[in-house]
Amino acid sequence: MTKLSISQTHTQFARNPHDNDDVVGTLPLPSHVKSITSPSNPFVKHCLKLRHSSSYRHSHGSALVVGATPIREIYRFQELMEDRSSTMECLLLLDKAEIPKGLDDLSVRTVRVSSMVMRKLSGVQSTESIEAVALMRIPTAFHNADGSQQESDCQSWFPSPHRILVLEGIQDPGNLGTLLRSAMAFRWGGAFLLPGCCDPFNEKALRASRGASFQLPIVSGSWIHLEALRNEFGMKMLAGHPESNKELKPVSRLAHGLADSLADVPLCLVLGSEGSGLSEKSRQVCELVSIPMAGEFESLNVSVAGGIFLFMLQPEGQRFV
Repeated sequence: MTKLSISQTHTQFARNPHDNDDVVGTLPLPSHVKSITSPSNPFVKHCLKLRHSSSYRHSHGSALVVGATPIREIYRFQELMEDRSSTMECLLLLDKAEIPKGLDDLSVRTVRVSSMVMRKLSGVQSTESIEAVALMRIPTAFHNADGSQQESDCQSWFPSPHRILVLEGIQDPGNLGTLLRSAMAFRWGGAFLLPGCCDPFNEKALRASRGASFQLPIVSGSWIHLEALRNEFGMKMLAGHPESNKELKPVSRLAHGLADSLADVPLCLVLGSEGSGLSEKSRQVCELVSIPMAGEFESLNVSVAGGIFLFMLQPEGQRFV
């Protein structure tokens, strides 16, 4: 088997799938290969680099999705959206295991792997709960805006820019994945990742998002791009912030009345990291909103707080309360 060519690009989110679909090209795995038994196989090494390296993922335009459940969620979403351009390049199945329910009608290349290879690919010591791993192309719904300064680009980022979740410095992949999953559940139009966020195609983020990283439109960019989006669609900027008397500007309380008043208003909700909170830029630009709490805690975990905000501020017609 020929050795893999490894890109020398090291910039995070370096590749945009819109730039050149030929970058993905043919899988670095000969067509006659039906099974892999050795963890030292070059293709296995390629998959491991996709799992561990953000720059490698985005330069190759592919990511590794571990587990039948998120794979099934992504596949169901594509069926629901009648998306015929499958993002799956290859399905890796544990040797002698049955094809997981819901994936048995996939017209995609399937390769059997040994338990030793599956443990290596999944990072899980026991293969009892992991019987499938998929190599998937990073979806075209993901945009890397860092290389573009044109304001007109933002018109194509989100099909429905009425409710956009903005994440700032969210480095914990579990929190980021959970927030993307919640945004998907409450029908928000997409997510905008400011600098300092982890990769939404990180293995832990993918596990927490349950496939939402492949379903929700996501843009990685700077405040320049976010302000262009705000100006283009006249969006109101809100930011989750603990209630504090030390703030120089007022902090509103999240309530049904506030949510009702914003029902028809396009808005961005900015959430900062637990460690650093919101940046000075976010505090200046956004209207600050807190979640009222009866306890003595100053704040909630960002994914918990985000779920409350996303639920309360979800699009009109989708709200349950």
